[in-house]
Amino acid sequence: MQSMKKIEYPTTVQGMYEHLKARIGKIVPDAELRLKSELAVEINQLKKQKNAVILGHNYMEAALFNSIPDYVGDSLGLSRIAAESTADRIVFCGVRFMAETAKILNPSRMVLLPAEVAGCSLAASITAEDVRNLKAKYPGVPVVTYINTYADVKAETDVCCTSSNAVDIVNKLDSDTVICLPDEFLAKNVARETGKRVITPSEAVQDDFRKAMIVWDGRCEVHEQFTVEDIRNARAQFPETVVIAHPECPPEVVLESDFSGSTTAIVNYVKKSEAQKFLILTECSMADNIAAENPEKEMLGLCSVRCPHMNEITLEDTLKCLQEDIWQIELEEELRVKAKRSLDRMLELS
Repeated sequence: MQSMKKIEYPTTVQGMYEHLKARIGKIVPDAELRLKSELAVEINQLKKQKNAVILGHNYMEAALFNSIPDYVGDSLGLSRIAAESTADRIVFCGVRFMAETAKILNPSRMVLLPAEVAGCSLAASITAEDVRNLKAKYPGVPVVTYINTYADVKAETDVCCTSSNAVDIVNKLDSDTVICLPDEFLAKNVARETGKRVITPSEAVQDDFRKAMIVWDGRCEVHEQFTVEDIRNARAQFPETVVIAHPECPPEVVLESDFSGSTTAIVNYVKKSEAQKFLILTECSMADNIAAENPEKEMLGLCSVRCPHMNEITLEDTLKCLQEDIWQIELEEELRVKAKRSLDRMLELS
């Protein structure tokens, strides 16, 4: 699924239908596949006419993910592609903070988000003022901010991170204390791996925050729903199941799992594993996309947690945004430049 090589698709409706049928025919009704095939071919024709590149996050619904993105992957991989793209238009099939990141890194290109909103509960959990207040309370302490944030928060940040490089970036900083924002669970999981104790701004005493990770109370509305009980119930029914959790899951869920990693790490783990049955504790569409890539392996159908924000991105709206050049991402230049520093630093350290 993580692909830095441009993906090519069938150019006819029948060819696209057969392609989708082979990959996702077990999870998407046939009538829907025929409709989606027509939309996908029209989008792929239009993106060539308009010199557009389409980026697809791993959480996109299966019909879209397997039919139109030129490149697919996680936030870090797609950020690199966005930064290097020479296309006239970058269509980001993800949520708003991802499209903002593309605009920050490549301001001369038109960046389109195929939805009017496509927000993020985690990104909405913190503001630029919150970051400024933390920096005032802990002067000199570096701020590491998850890429799942909006541009104004990135502008107040020393370095961004993703779930795939957070531990590495924290380890590379010359500081025994780090402010890690805004995902509480990701920060706690990173703190465990980097040997730091966790404190919150309300608990911390200003002269006693050495060798600590100061965390915010933001959470992903999808990942916070997974529980240890989910894992134990699955293992009771299917003892051979390998359980994989995204690091945005609660720490106790991550500890109970067999493996935890970014979406790309999860993809690679499933691909290389000799196991045949998996429970993927992350956004549900990703399990569908992994199943399409690994047809000989089984993803347990126990996940019912769909991100409502990712779900706003559809083939229909992708076509509309390309036809009309609507839902463009625009940022004030001063803000963009400030935000870019934290992203550049992330790419340097990755």
